[in-house]
Amino acid sequence: MSAIDLHTHSTASDGTMTPAELVRAARDAGLSAIAVTDHDTIDGLPEALEAGVKAGVEVIPGCELSVQSETGALHIVGLWVDSYSYTLKKAFDKIRDRRKSRNEGMVAKLRDLGFEISMEELLAQGAGTIGRPHMARIMVDKGYVSSFDEAFVDYLGKKGRAYMPKDNISAEQAFELLHSTGATPILAHPFLLNNNEEKLEKEIHRLKELGLEGIEVYYSSHTVEMTGFIKKMAKKYDLQPSGGSDFHGYVKPDIHLGKGAGNLFVHHSVLDGLKAFRQSKGLKV
Repeated sequence: MSAIDLHTHSTASDGTMTPAELVRAARDAGLSAIAVTDHDTIDGLPEALEAGVKAGVEVIPGCELSVQSETGALHIVGLWVDSYSYTLKKAFDKIRDRRKSRNEGMVAKLRDLGFEISMEELLAQGAGTIGRPHMARIMVDKGYVSSFDEAFVDYLGKKGRAYMPKDNISAEQAFELLHSTGATPILAHPFLLNNNEEKLEKEIHRLKELGLEGIEVYYSSHTVEMTGFIKKMAKKYDLQPSGGSDFHGYVKPDIHLGKGAGNLFVHHSVLDGLKAFRQSKGLKV
C-alpha cells in the first residue's frame, strides 16, 4: 500500500530538516507523496519541489496559516499553493512582522524570569519562520530546561509564564488569500481546536460556510473514534478528507514522518480524491 503525508514542516519554518532533507526522508520512509506545509511561508517550496524530482517523490506545495477564530486559534493548511506567489509572500511578510513583535515580547518576558536570551540568539536559529520552538531550543541548549516539553509547559505554552497570544488573521482573510492563489484550504488537526464534538461540528459548519474545502481526517493524535467522527463530518459537510503527521523533526520526537505517533497511515487514495476535487473545479494538480 502506498502511503503519503500531507502535513509536514521544514527549516523554512519551525522544522529541523531542510526542505530537501525532508523530501529525501520521505523517500527513505517509503512515502510516494508529501506536502511541505511550513507555517506562514512558502520560502522552502522551490527547494522541496526540486528535491522531489530528484528523489522520485511527489511534492505538493503548501503552507499552514495560523488563524484567529471565534473559539480561539486554529490552523488552516493550504495545498497546491503557488510557490512563487507575490500575493502570498506579501501577506506572509505582514504576518512575519506580527510574529516578530510577539517574539520580542516573549523574549522580554523570559529575560524578566532570569533567562539570558536575546533576539540576536533567536534570529540566529534559522532563516525561516522564527517562533516558540526556536526559543525552546535555546532554553534546552543553555540548560535552563531539560526538554522541549518542559519549555512549553512551564514557559512557552498557553499556560506558560512567558506566553503571549498571537495576533492572527481571520478565517475569512485566510480563505480569501488561499482561494485567490488557487490553493485548497484544509482544516488542520481539528480535535486540537475542540474536544467537544458538538462544538467542533458547529465550528466545522461555520468554516465550511466561509470557504473551507477539506479537513484532516487522519492525524497523528487521532484515535479510531476521532477519525470516525471527522470522517462523518467530512461526508456531512462535503469536505475533502486529508491527513498528515504534522512532522517537525527532533523538536517533536514522538511524531514520525508518515507514521505520526506510530499508527498513522494516509493512503495515496486520499491524494487522488483531493486531485479529483481540484480537477472538477478546473484547478491545477
